[in-house]
Amino acid sequence: MREFDCIIVGGGIAGLQAAIQLGRYLSHRVLVVDAGEGRSTLCRTYHNILGYPDGVSGKELRALGRMQAEQTGVSFEKDRIIEAIRVHEEKVRLKGSSGTVYETKTVLLATGLSDRVPDIPGLKPTLGRTVYVCPDCDGYEIQGKRTILLGAGEAGANMAMTLIKRTDDLLYINHEQTAISADLHRQMKQAGVRYLEAAVQEVQQMQDGHITGVLTEDGQIFESERGFIAFGGNRVHYELAEQLGAVIADNKHVEANPRSMQAAPQVWIAGDLGLHAEQATVAMGEGALAAIWIHKALQKLVKG
Repeated sequence: MREFDCIIVGGGIAGLQAAIQLGRYLSHRVLVVDAGEGRSTLCRTYHNILGYPDGVSGKELRALGRMQAEQTGVSFEKDRIIEAIRVHEEKVRLKGSSGTVYETKTVLLATGLSDRVPDIPGLKPTLGRTVYVCPDCDGYEIQGKRTILLGAGEAGANMAMTLIKRTDDLLYINHEQTAISADLHRQMKQAGVRYLEAAVQEVQQMQDGHITGVLTEDGQIFESERGFIAFGGNRVHYELAEQLGAVIADNKHVEANPRSMQAAPQVWIAGDLGLHAEQATVAMGEGALAAIWIHKALQKLVKG
């Protein structure tokens, strides 16, 4: 049994920012348990983060964040937490897929979500470089550029209606050829979105993930400078929060106090797991905020 004052589940942007904040108090035993996955492992370049005008990769941010946290005494473990239970009023017990059991006074869940990304050759190397998932984060990157949106059904159609405000050269390829309402079809046509139902065989690119076009299975090539994806069906990793008594919204995101990010007794959340805009900068803020309130809670336990 390994015991800590706080265990952070998830070593992405939110979890790392929380670890840095908690570590700097120099008074808590903090462990980050990370499976090594998540959006930040895929993103090749964040362009909307303060201090990085030329962009920074998720890989670099994660490496720097871990180094900063470790310098303050925070520990890291590669594992996947598969079960969370309360053992009594002041402890939470977590079980990893490795078989390791961890016990903690407080827990911060930064488990995020996973985008549904079909296995299209050439797609993953372009993600976060010239192909994007979030219009708030990266709509700027397609401004006035020839853009192809790869998606499915109405998830893609709704994204197209957002992106068409950024570029008048937008092609939406409904890769899965799933149904779209007549009203959405009409809206796309009126807005100037070009539409095609076709399976994509390959995302074509130059060196280092720069998209040049898309090859469909019928042999057509559509040139492009930028890309977006919107396949719908993203998976929110809410299960641990549910096991610990947090309220789960209809869309499977976790509800929390917006001031403290507390979702249940002894349980805080941060990042894409919560109900908010899915942005790295928001995740950072929530991670720091949750850590401050976890520190307050731990201080009360010491005084009590």
